[in-house]
Amino acid sequence: MRTIRNRVRDYFAAVGTVLLHKTVAGRRVEVRPDDVFLVSYPRSGNTWIRFLIGNLIYPNDPVTFANLEQRIPSIYTYPNHVLRRLPRVLKSHEVFDPRYPRVIYIVRDPRDVAVSFYHFNIKMRRFGDDLTMDEFVDRFIAAHIVPDVDRYGCWEDHVLSWLRTRAGKKDFCLVRYEDILRDPILELKKAAGMLGIEPSSERLARAVELSSAENMRALEKTQADQWVLTKNTRPDKPFIREARQGAWKGSLSEASIRKIEQAWGTTMESLGYQCTPRSRQDRDTAHATS
Repeated sequence: MRTIRNRVRDYFAAVGTVLLHKTVAGRRVEVRPDDVFLVSYPRSGNTWIRFLIGNLIYPNDPVTFANLEQRIPSIYTYPNHVLRRLPRVLKSHEVFDPRYPRVIYIVRDPRDVAVSFYHFNIKMRRFGDDLTMDEFVDRFIAAHIVPDVDRYGCWEDHVLSWLRTRAGKKDFCLVRYEDILRDPILELKKAAGMLGIEPSSERLARAVELSSAENMRALEKTQADQWVLTKNTRPDKPFIREARQGAWKGSLSEASIRKIEQAWGTTMESLGYQCTPRSRQDRDTAHATS
């Protein structure tokens, strides 16, 4: 009986949301000719880029978790009638959408994405601590995590949907997470070109300083309950974790590493993510016998 009551409650809540025009924009976001979209597969550095760009645009009034959705809004936070009133640099995780006029696409080593996404899903209470990393990697590769994420396809599907349609075009800027780690000022300057601004060296440096992992961690500790993505999630699991390259080496089993590399090795290496020798040997052997 309780299950039936819950289903009825959820049904009317959903209907009420639609009637009140509170359904988030998502894939149905209204697109304007001057929009800029920050696009990535989940856990690839989109939030960090939002901070960097937000602090570049608003150098005298820094971005925080409390105001992030008003500065660099997500298409998954508000309905279209609210987004119309907000700045038009927008966060998206959508696969290729031909309507997006300008795109800054963030890509990250999928082995590190897997580790980060595993911890994020546990933080979100989508899974319990009993889910192992190896089990999650199987779901990650198969795009069988949760329905609202699975619709993006797997990591490779998402990446190639944009690269095969937009790479090399003037309205598309590809940014690697690892390159931002190595030289954030240079990569932010590239992204600024897509925004149509030419910031000074001092302004770039200030945006990078305000968006440091240390500063974002400090903000998370005091503002986690003020941001839609971390509100009501597990407080013992941080949203801002290691923020470094190569964390997969100490977190993934050899079996999981091989599965990811065998599934997406060609695409990974085309983006500069070197596979382990054993995976490359396996792939070469498979090609030779095919």
